[in-house]
Amino acid sequence: MFSSVPPGKKLVRSCSGLRMVADGGMNSPFCLEEPQWVPDKECHRCMQCDIKFDFMKRKHHCRRCGRCFCDKCCSKKVPLARMCFVDPVRHCAECSLVSQKEMDFFDKQLKVLIAGATFNVTSGESEKPEMMTCRLTSHHLYLWLDGETHFEVMVSRISSMQILTDAASPGAESSRPSGILIHYKLVSRVDTEQLRMDVTEDKKGPAWLAAMYKAAKMMKESVDQ
Repeated sequence: MFSSVPPGKKLVRSCSGLRMVADGGMNSPFCLEEPQWVPDKECHRCMQCDIKFDFMKRKHHCRRCGRCFCDKCCSKKVPLARMCFVDPVRHCAECSLVSQKEMDFFDKQLKVLIAGATFNVTSGESEKPEMMTCRLTSHHLYLWLDGETHFEVMVSRISSMQILTDAASPGAESSRPSGILIHYKLVSRVDTEQLRMDVTEDKKGPAWLAAMYKAAKMMKESVDQ
């Protein structure tokens, strides 16, 4: 058991395992809800190899998809950060591959987003860009932009993101990311706002854009769930 829990967090135990979630606030927009398990009474055979369950062949549920498997087909325990599990949990083979790929985002890209980078930012209908540092807040709820002025964008209210690219130079295999166009809704308004961020000489900019692109894909998966 944990001797201390970070401020704003609490430990919750479910049938799937121990989770660390937001205490009274909003969870990260990258989180997924726990799936409903296939009821034991409806599961008589492994949903992968079709072996029949009995006293010796016990059934197990994948913590990511909720389906029912035998021990052989659901033996891998891997981290599942998107559901806030404290310890690695049981996965079926298909889901374990997905969760392991996502760990690259949580181990690397998420740190890049929180560290931030400097961009030339054009907000709304303004024609004059302002050099600002943009970073993801530690609880993943906001993009914080700081320069001569400062403001924040709630990540869950972003409706679309488009990566802008430079034309590929002769001999180059692909174009380079040059910026990002974000559309989002303010809490107090229905209209959509536009935010354009163009790279500067800050070498961290392209990596930040690439990480934000992966974040957008994960947020779409969370909404589609």
